[in-house]
Amino acid sequence: MKVLVSGGTGLVGRYIVEGLLAAGYDVVVGARKRPSKSMFSHSLDFRPLQLDPKLDQTKAFEDIEAFVHAAFDHLPGKYRGGEGNDPQRFRHVNLTGSIKLFEAAKKAGVKRTTFLSSRAVYDGLPSGTILTEALPLSPTSLYGEIKLACEQALAELSGQGFVTSSLRATGVYGELRPNKWDDLMADALAGKPLAPRAGTEVHGADVAQAVRLMLESDAQIINGESFNLSDVTVDTRMIVEKLGLSAPLVAFAALSANVMDTEKLRRIGWKPGGLRQFDETMATLARQLGADH
Repeated sequence: MKVLVSGGTGLVGRYIVEGLLAAGYDVVVGARKRPSKSMFSHSLDFRPLQLDPKLDQTKAFEDIEAFVHAAFDHLPGKYRGGEGNDPQRFRHVNLTGSIKLFEAAKKAGVKRTTFLSSRAVYDGLPSGTILTEALPLSPTSLYGEIKLACEQALAELSGQGFVTSSLRATGVYGELRPNKWDDLMADALAGKPLAPRAGTEVHGADVAQAVRLMLESDAQIINGESFNLSDVTVDTRMIVEKLGLSAPLVAFAALSANVMDTEKLRRIGWKPGGLRQFDETMATLARQLGADH
């Protein structure tokens, strides 16, 4: 199967691309700029692709069988609050631009499209809420609002011959560099006080596993559906200790994060790596950190 991955050069997109390559898919990376030859483990095709509602990008989907939309335009390092001082542009590019890509994919005859959504669709729910896909949603962040609107727009396009699904991913971690925890590691090495934070995480390889399920599962099970994608809950102290670092924590206290129920995805075969994979990944990052310093 030939799969186009938008945002394939991003922090999350790289894991999806590598996972699909390892599974034998013919992967095409869609991004604003061609990736360097060393970015991926295999050479692959590239097609220019942008979140620009003014462009007709139907040609980018020629001979493509499946589309994984992982691109998102935001300020560096920020998703919530990624609009900066221009929320109107943020909405226009990410919502209208995404819908335009979904429509182009359908027009070009793409058979399956999967959207990388976010746990931000649950923003605003009370602490202690078990997050299930059946909850009524009204996100309090612009990021979450746009992700939910993209899910809904894609589901409305679904039908026979155009199978759609969305993955509500929590924070994505892994061993690839640059890494989501690079700034945290740099601050710890510099002895800077770290703000305590707890959050849910899922390994990039398990995101790729979920994407493969969206491409391979029975269409009647996944078509027009959204699936939670989360695995472990960790906090700043755990991350720093697993990296073999030490740093003062500002007013550290026991922290918690609302748990995402992933039974819906597990029922179709998803098996994440859990804390064992987290430990192995942190050990790899610790070795990398030792080699760097």
